[in-house]
Amino acid sequence: MKLTFSPASPFARKVRIAAIETGLIDKIELTPAAVAPAQPNEEYSKITPLKKLPVLILDNGEVLLDSYVIVEYLDELAGGGKLIPTSGAERWRVKSDHSLTQGMLDSMLLCRYEGMVRPEPLRWKGWSDDHWNRAWAGMARFESKPEVLAAPFNIAQIGLVCVLGYADFRFADCGWRKAFPKLDAFYQKMMERPSVKVSVPPPA
Repeated sequence: MKLTFSPASPFARKVRIAAIETGLIDKIELTPAAVAPAQPNEEYSKITPLKKLPVLILDNGEVLLDSYVIVEYLDELAGGGKLIPTSGAERWRVKSDHSLTQGMLDSMLLCRYEGMVRPEPLRWKGWSDDHWNRAWAGMARFESKPEVLAAPFNIAQIGLVCVLGYADFRFADCGWRKAFPKLDAFYQKMMERPSVKVSVPPPA
């Protein structure tokens, strides 16, 4: 299997953490790829028309899109129930909590593009602020959900790790640690896991 990734991508980080946690990382070849708005990449577009990271290319040539779909595939390949509960109310809670982290990352990435990629005369501060507020409100939601922070390691926690790590990486002065001390303690605890520590993005 091949995983297209960038060390800076929080979505690719999610899959790398999952691959390590499921014991499948040695079966995956990490293939660096670079994608950015307004920068054509015809070769990568042949792999996925969405031109997003990551994708998992299976040995038979099939391409799996979306970081959550890839994690679900790896979880099943490892026997199921490792990172995603297999059934019941807990399965849907975990999947919903993960979806929140996915949306938070989408908003944070859009803020990054708006502030760093879009030409300054074309930037829309109100739009960017709205997306940042979505991510911030998501952090506040998790700050008030100790059952998520203290649960057995799962895909929702991996997603939250990637949110907080991306905040450190791209929005270092946002002050999330001071605003959300429970999330700060959670992230510090998660950093003790080898899969989380080894996947930290390099300094920008």
